[in-house]
Amino acid sequence: QLQASGGGLVQAGGSLRLSCAASGRAFSTYGMGWFRQAPGKEREFIATINWSGQSTYYADSVKGRFTISRDNRQNMVYLQMNSLKPEDTAVYYCARRGSGGAYSISHYEYNYWGQGTLVTVSS
Repeated sequence: QLQASGGGLVQAGGSLRLSCAASGRAFSTYGMGWFRQAPGKEREFIATINWSGQSTYYADSVKGRFTISRDNRQNMVYLQMNSLKPEDTAVYYCARRGSGGAYSISHYEYNYWGQGTLVTVSS
């Protein structure tokens, strides 16, 4: 199971840190990702990280503003979001790959999803 938290209301230019707690063994062997879905839009890839945390990849829309990280001892994944914009408003989901420790930008590769946490950025 995945449990995302840390969403909320923030002004444009502000920061938030999302957390995702994972239960179960072998967390450290899987690639993880963050996605988001804005009202009326399809789910969008945001960031992904490999099993060790040494490799990451970001969507162009958040590159340089968001940072994904993980703590395998605590079974946690984080998304630090800086310089937030109103267009970042969405429900944010963490996800775990069904198999494999590499990162992936495709939602088809992820079999386990958290419940989502809402981020609202006001202008």
